Amino acid sequence: MVVAFFITFLPKQANAFWPFSTNANAAANTLVPSSSTPVLAATINSNPNAGAPLALATSNDSALISYAGPGGTIADVSNTAPPDRISVYVVRPGDTLSEIAGMFGVSVNTIIWANNLGSAHNVHPGDTLVILPVSGVERTVVKGDTLKSVAKKYGADATEIAEFNGLDPEAALAVGTTIIIPGGEVIAPTSVPATKESRRGVIREPYLGGSGPAQPGYYENPLPGGIITQSIHGWNAVDIGAARGTPIHAAAEGIVIVARNGGWNGGYGIYVVITHGNGTETLYSHMTHAIVSPGERVSGGEIIGYVGATGLATGPHLHFEVRGAANPFRNCDVGSICSPQ
Repeated sequence: MVVAFFITFLPKQANAFWPFSTNANAAANTLVPSSSTPVLAATINSNPNAGAPLALATSNDSALISYAGPGGTIADVSNTAPPDRISVYVVRPGDTLSEIAGMFGVSVNTIIWANNLGSAHNVHPGDTLVILPVSGVERTVVKGDTLKSVAKKYGADATEIAEFNGLDPEAALAVGTTIIIPGGEVIAPTSVPATKESRRGVIREPYLGGSGPAQPGYYENPLPGGIITQSIHGWNAVDIGAARGTPIHAAAEGIVIVARNGGWNGGYGIYVVITHGNGTETLYSHMTHAIVSPGERVSGGEIIGYVGATGLATGPHLHFEVRGAANPFRNCDVGSICSPQ
């Protein structure tokens, strides 16, 4: 009888107390507690029995650092980024570029080059930074060095070297000074005889790693009809040649996490990165332009950009990387039209 009595006199609007209701009428009729209704009060200390205040982590003694948080805190980022993956980081108040570089285990210059920043101080809360797993080279200028010769030696761009180091492109390099070669790499000498391609100046890059298990049938051909012009190199990449302006397709369904439509970008030029449901990433670089945006979901085979020669490229082609899995073109012969495996 007590239960029946309670139900009889309970206000009809009580069902609107559920705070996540999507019913507009219920929300409008929600009963508001009176001033005499007890309310919950937050504890002043996270541990009411604590005898001393907790030590707080700070950034340069000026900004608090969250111990944990959703994708963008020290707790979530530190020591978790795979060394072969491209990451995206949103700058928080109090962040410094050196701290961000430390989270991902890269150099400050790596972040500067990848995001075309004027200096290490040119970052602001809310900025989105692309973190590439590539670095450059530091060199002490010796007699006979020129911007052109240094760029050629390290596979870099003379204009980019001048801009980054604040140098006059027309002035001679000062012997004994130290310069940074953005995106430069020390390429080990090889005893392989010169070929027509090497004599024409085609860049041969070393293999840096970044492979993984095979994913048979998962990836589509991002450049149907394209010719393999360089086998596995760089971060698990192949080069596929085609005429400038040829459409480039997403190799699988996923979400665009990077779409850069300008800049050197560590040698990638204009490029796109897509993250896929199987935990891998694919990268498409040297485009003339990209036609997708970060956060956009794309289907396998969808056009995402067009073949170009931006960044560190000697001619129009697609530089196609796979992070976290074997490249589906790893067994294709140079000069062949090959299907993904």
